[in-house]
Amino acid sequence: MSRVASLLRAVPTTSATLLCAFVCVGILQAQSKAPEFSGEAALGYTAKAVAFGPRPSGSAENVKLRAWIRQQLATRGCEITSDKFTAQTPSGPVQMENLIARFPGKSGKAIAITGHFDTKKMDKFVGANDGGSSTGFLLELAAVMQGRPRQDDLILVFFDGEEAVKEWTDTDSIYGSRHLAEKWNTDGTNRKLKALINVDMIGDKNFSIVWETNSAASLRKFVWDTADSLGYSKYFPRDGGNVADDHMPFLNAGVRALDLIDFQSQGSFWHTPQDTMDKLSANSFKILGTVVVKAIEGLESQR
Repeated sequence: MSRVASLLRAVPTTSATLLCAFVCVGILQAQSKAPEFSGEAALGYTAKAVAFGPRPSGSAENVKLRAWIRQQLATRGCEITSDKFTAQTPSGPVQMENLIARFPGKSGKAIAITGHFDTKKMDKFVGANDGGSSTGFLLELAAVMQGRPRQDDLILVFFDGEEAVKEWTDTDSIYGSRHLAEKWNTDGTNRKLKALINVDMIGDKNFSIVWETNSAASLRKFVWDTADSLGYSKYFPRDGGNVADDHMPFLNAGVRALDLIDFQSQGSFWHTPQDTMDKLSANSFKILGTVVVKAIEGLESQR
């Protein structure tokens, strides 16, 4: 016998009816309450991604990680598609594949949150923050967004090929985002985007997001104002500079795009074997996740 049923047997019929109404409403409210972004869960996803080892584009580990990401997304009720292509790199052709998860809305508009899952090709480089944190963040965001009623499509993109194969140039970098921006320009997706927010290197303990000046000014202000409203101003200082990242091809295609990156706090471990899980904090994921979820809600209310 359920707890509710045993309670109802102990009270008169009229009272039981009222009690049932209150209990049922409480149950429905509990079930309908949207889950909050969990920094611990995002950190856990990141640890599992990092456990695959170095994951440069074209490697067996990159392929295995991509299959695991797809497996996680398959439990989230989203539409999963892949964007396969051959990148022409300084080391020759490399097979790459972006993963795209879409939570359908009904407005005909879309909001995209993106990040990369590959790591730079370096000896013993596991990229906990650079490649791992964006992967873990997007997987937890998918869990949080599962089943929420939507006005706009929410599109989560896991980019392959963000890292340069050799040295960063306009042609040796951001292979996945360059390919997808061109594809979305052709099929009309870019015209449907209200905003694209890219996340990169966002899990380290000394968390501070760069006021990235390449980004669309209106979207940058909107997200920083959102952070201020949540009491997170100190993590979103209004100073910084230009950063070239996966948002750039979309900016160049006319999309209102923003890069959320903690580039200044990497210290001595950026692109070194010391970019490991001990450098990360669940609190950093929690802060950014809370801000991004709130920003998505605000963007949905915009027309």
